Amino acid sequence: MVDTLSKKSRSKNMAAIRSKDTKPEMMVRRALHKIGLRYRLHNRHLPGKPDLVFPKFKAVVFVNGCFWHAHECHLFKWPATRELFWREKIGGNARRDQENYEDLRKLGWKVGIVWECALMGSGKIDMDAVVGLISDWLSKPDSFIVLSGSN
Repeated sequence: MVDTLSKKSRSKNMAAIRSKDTKPEMMVRRALHKIGLRYRLHNRHLPGKPDLVFPKFKAVVFVNGCFWHAHECHLFKWPATRELFWREKIGGNARRDQENYEDLRKLGWKVGIVWECALMGSGKIDMDAVVGLISDWLSKPDSFIVLSGSN
């Protein structure tokens, strides 16, 4: 399939994609703040610059986009153009994610991942349930939690 946008238009679109303060991230942040949980944002001193850092619980939460982090769900599809480029780019993101999660756990941090499909799309989880699961996880010794949509 041929890209329908010019190289300049595609570049402009790609440059506009945010790495922080994304819609899914803001949804999680607002909901957790509403129930009284306080956190720090994007700590650059921790592996992977986690989206949310809960120093009190020594826990971090990443809110990952399904496309950019190669989540095998209904929201992810490999691009049909420039296949090699995208496989290297997205595959590199996924490998780096795993390394960051392992490094954080070695440093004694609990790691949580909230996938975009848990918040949006046909298989999304109710936001109250997402908040409840994260809140419960923070107070328990479990070191890892993954929230994903049902499709």
